[in-house]
Amino acid sequence: MDDYLTTAGPDPAGDLAFIPLGGTGEIGMNLNVYRCDGKLLAIDCGIGFGGPENPETEVMVPDPAWLAERRDRLMGMVITHAHEDHVGAVAHLWPLLRCPLYASPFVTAVLRRKLGEAGLLGEVRIVTIPLGGRFELGPFDLEFLRVAHSVPESQALAIRTRHGTILHTGDWKLDPDPIIGLPTDEPAFARLGAEGVLAMVCDSTNALVEGHSGSEAEVRRNLTAIIRSLKGRVAVSCFATNVARVESITRAAMAAGRQVALFGRSLRNAEAAARDCGYLADIPPYVPEEEAGYIPDDNLLIICTGSQGEPRSALAKIAADTHAHIALGEGDTVIFSSRMIPGNERGILLLQDQLARRGCQVMTADDHMVHVSGHPARDELRRLYQLVKPRYAVPVHGEWRHLSEHAALAKELQAVPVLVEDGDVLRLSPGRPDVVEGVPTGRLAVDNGRLLPLTGGVLAARKRMLFNGVVMASLAVDEAGRVLGTPQVSAPGLLDGDDGFAPQLAADLARAVTDLPSALRREDDALREAARSVLRKAVGRRLRKRPNVEVHLLRV
Repeated sequence: MDDYLTTAGPDPAGDLAFIPLGGTGEIGMNLNVYRCDGKLLAIDCGIGFGGPENPETEVMVPDPAWLAERRDRLMGMVITHAHEDHVGAVAHLWPLLRCPLYASPFVTAVLRRKLGEAGLLGEVRIVTIPLGGRFELGPFDLEFLRVAHSVPESQALAIRTRHGTILHTGDWKLDPDPIIGLPTDEPAFARLGAEGVLAMVCDSTNALVEGHSGSEAEVRRNLTAIIRSLKGRVAVSCFATNVARVESITRAAMAAGRQVALFGRSLRNAEAAARDCGYLADIPPYVPEEEAGYIPDDNLLIICTGSQGEPRSALAKIAADTHAHIALGEGDTVIFSSRMIPGNERGILLLQDQLARRGCQVMTADDHMVHVSGHPARDELRRLYQLVKPRYAVPVHGEWRHLSEHAALAKELQAVPVLVEDGDVLRLSPGRPDVVEGVPTGRLAVDNGRLLPLTGGVLAARKRMLFNGVVMASLAVDEAGRVLGTPQVSAPGLLDGDDGFAPQLAADLARAVTDLPSALRREDDALREAARSVLRKAVGRRLRKRPNVEVHLLRV
């Protein structure tokens, strides 16, 4: 291990470095890069949600510009598992990176559907790696290690290099009975620890939670008892790729004499991917969505998307009574078999309130045992550190409070913690680990197929309009700049149509244009800017807002 402490050199072509571009210091949008002797390896590529901090967008992805500029050195991208915060951005960002993808069979099945929907499947090289497989990409000798998580075939990644071995855990937990798949392969982690591990880059999501995260088998038992006791229609919302949970809900429904329907495209895609890989083999076909409404209430259970309050999800439509095929109301029950992802609390609580207003009984993990986390609590973290014995600990996958608590725990367990955040270049070797530089990072909004910078003009204008409104004016003038007729002014979201302020704004606008010097009235740009200034100031005085102002000028 002493050779890890050799003097650091300035040449990145001869080092080993970890470079998080997303998911470190935040929840979601995981995009990690390792650099070894000048070559690059990407791990995961996920989405995040806009939330109350970014109300102008629903889905965000990490900005890959720094990596895209170096894609000639990018050996490939490895996906650890099929959750959206690790795989959901691939179809959006692959055209900028254009590298091979490496994944387990289930992740491959999910990726093929996503890339097919994006029209990219024929362009992307996807290499399916068997569970526990080992493969090489340039200077990186890679091995998948089996872990339990809330999606099938989750894998940690051992990264062996000439500088030392890194363990990138991905998302994991220690579940003795994960229902689908095998428990975390603790002997494999022990063997890796015996080899010697330079650094462990590890999940921090539940670093604040004492004890154990719980078992999926316990959730199945509780769901079975709860669903058997219910009358009326039952809806259960969970993450689409949590195939074990979908199976548990289905079996609980069948035990209660209920037929099951899936509501939501992502659920149907996950089911198809699961069946392609041999999962759900003894689960009968689900009732088609359009037929569910004809089944007697006491004999129906639906599994639906929308556990995070997504406004276009199946459950959101049900809560608003706008779904084409199903309705819920008095005497029905909705179970949220999931946790709240930080940032989504407001949307989830609003959705639950809408359902309660419709007369539904709402059950959550706060008051019933209907969910366990897929991430390790502190006892599980302690166990993994005991197995792996890393020299250095690099907490990732969490906000700063999660990372700092994880770092303190790692220090107790004899690992030297190193805290980083998105954009840091952490040189792991040669020399002691140190942040030696920073690279640009950011977030892009997914907007109907486009990728827009959050700080760019389009979304900045959208955010201003959201909070300050927009004023639109149409103005006709002759060649000399004299106003013809009466200007038309509207301000949707700011002015009530019958409050009399819009006609006053129109009169103020006509007067201000008339008072301009004749030379300025002949210049279109100057005339528009003067009109904007008049409207902006008038609205500011009256409403204390600074709206976006658009002026359409017609010179006759």
